[in-house]
Amino acid sequence: MTADVWLPIPPDEIDGLPEGFTYRFWDGGDRGEQEFPGDPADCVCYVVPYMKSMPAKIRPLAEMVHLDVIQTLTAGVDDILANLSSIAPGVRLCNARGVHDASTAELALTLILASLRGVPDFVTAQQAGHWAAGFRPALADRSVLIVGYGAIGAAVEDRLVPFEVARVARVARSARTTERGPVHPLADLPALLPDADVVVLATPLDASTRGLVDADFLARMKDGALLVNVARGAIVDTKALLAELDTGRITAALDVTDPEPLPPGHPLWRAPGVLISPHVGGPSSAFEPRAKRLLVSQLSRYAAGEPLDNVILTTGE
Repeated sequence: MTADVWLPIPPDEIDGLPEGFTYRFWDGGDRGEQEFPGDPADCVCYVVPYMKSMPAKIRPLAEMVHLDVIQTLTAGVDDILANLSSIAPGVRLCNARGVHDASTAELALTLILASLRGVPDFVTAQQAGHWAAGFRPALADRSVLIVGYGAIGAAVEDRLVPFEVARVARVARSARTTERGPVHPLADLPALLPDADVVVLATPLDASTRGLVDADFLARMKDGALLVNVARGAIVDTKALLAELDTGRITAALDVTDPEPLPPGHPLWRAPGVLISPHVGGPSSAFEPRAKRLLVSQLSRYAAGEPLDNVILTTGE
């Protein structure tokens, strides 16, 4: 048996990979039909293909009987967590914390500014040859609530600082204190939502956050507030969101949706006050260099027998 590492980036394009492994390139193919690059039983570290379907990602897992590490290139690992039954016990699952912070936070700010300042309306007016002047809300002096204060949530706050927002409130699954101020638990959301002009969702999808943004959550948002989702679509109850959007009481900017991809003809496409981007928070020019640095660091740690970063869980424990 060889000690294989399956990579979705050609190994000759990654400088600094440690010796001692056989590196095999496998990105799952467009539909997960690509031939395996080697015997899955020889794989000790599986780097999950990025931006591929769930069937493509999980197809080799049942045959990877000597697997030690699964490394995703996403911050969320909900697709792998949904398929733990196909993974042998004792496998460490690691996410890509740090890889998508800059790119996703950048998109969150883009969606906030575009929505508040009416950029979609300007595009429509430009196409019609119409000069659509008028007042629009600024981000300055607004209050922002960040739901999910991990690495991405903190990166969003980093980028809010120059925009002179009135205040930032932070929420995570458990309370803690940071240099910037307190992080509230999810239980505090009902009290925090009525004061927020902008609500940014950056939380992982799990049992505690699936459907978190339901009719009650949305009803507590103030009139005129903006909901921004750069997390996972299933955090939001789509039916409840559509009901609020149809009233015109709130607006939304969504990089993720439920369902996803959003099918043609879905009501969200034509809902009033909504801006949709096609899950592009992570895939930007910032992704590849950060992904490569993460892989070199993790594999160097693994080769040296050192603790890995970003371990979410060990299967079977």
